[in-house]
Amino acid sequence: MQDVATAPVADPKPVLDKPLMHYGRRTLDRLAPGAEQPAYRLFDVSPLTPHFGAVLNGVDLTAPITAELAEELRQALLEWKVIFFRGQTGFTAEHQVALSAVWGSPEPNPFFAQTGTPGISRLAKDAKAAGNKNIWHSDHSFMANPSLGAVLRAVEVPAAGGDTMWADMAAAYDNLPEDLKQRIEGLTAVHDWEASWGALMNEEQKAAFRANWPQVEHPVVVRHPRSGRRTLYVNEPFTRRIKGLSEAENRELLDILVLQARIPEFQIRFHWEPDSIAVWDNIATQHYAVNDYFPQRRVMERIAIAGVPLS
Repeated sequence: MQDVATAPVADPKPVLDKPLMHYGRRTLDRLAPGAEQPAYRLFDVSPLTPHFGAVLNGVDLTAPITAELAEELRQALLEWKVIFFRGQTGFTAEHQVALSAVWGSPEPNPFFAQTGTPGISRLAKDAKAAGNKNIWHSDHSFMANPSLGAVLRAVEVPAAGGDTMWADMAAAYDNLPEDLKQRIEGLTAVHDWEASWGALMNEEQKAAFRANWPQVEHPVVVRHPRSGRRTLYVNEPFTRRIKGLSEAENRELLDILVLQARIPEFQIRFHWEPDSIAVWDNIATQHYAVNDYFPQRRVMERIAIAGVPLS
């Protein structure tokens, strides 16, 4: 019998030259380079992390929004990328419209049913129902002018579960290796709805939607319309390919880029309570609705804010 100690050892599995994503310290900047720290007089800020996401305390969104408050809210969203309000008892659809108007006009989603209030979509489901929001994505990137942001109101929330997560895509860009930043500089990606929303349609329905919603192109790295900050702008359901690359190059590069949203240091997680409100910057972030609450129900109402061309 062969001695166990001297028996041949099977060849080990190949070892990657380097991890798929780097580890260690990350660059986490709240503001764009050179931007001044805003000062707020009309509310207190409770950060969810030091660089990303904050609850604004002391704001009654059922009262008229003054010009001064509107400007502070715009500054807070630009600084924190996602802002939250709790305990907004009596907050109605009309208040939601007024809050979204701080940033712009409503932009209906062609795939969501509208409520009786123009611009508001109702998102109602239990976790067993088919859904396509539990994937990291940026709203409306399949449009020529993707929405600038959104206002989401909790109507009915589960006792446990049903959280929403957001990822800071400016931080995702900042932490790319320099050689990868150079590789994607100036590249353009094609965005389309068919692989996600189209999965719920028959061919006739898809043809009807295609007439109104053709494929669109956006830079892989965009300049934020207000801050000018570089932001990674690819997402798993809507970014179909990067122009000028082979199929193999596309798969390899998109796999790397969409993974950036999954890095915990770039994320926040918000637990919904009755009368909670979230406002997010849709260009600077991606989000993910956690689908873990069956058989409870989760009912939300959302207004998307009309966007502008990205560069």
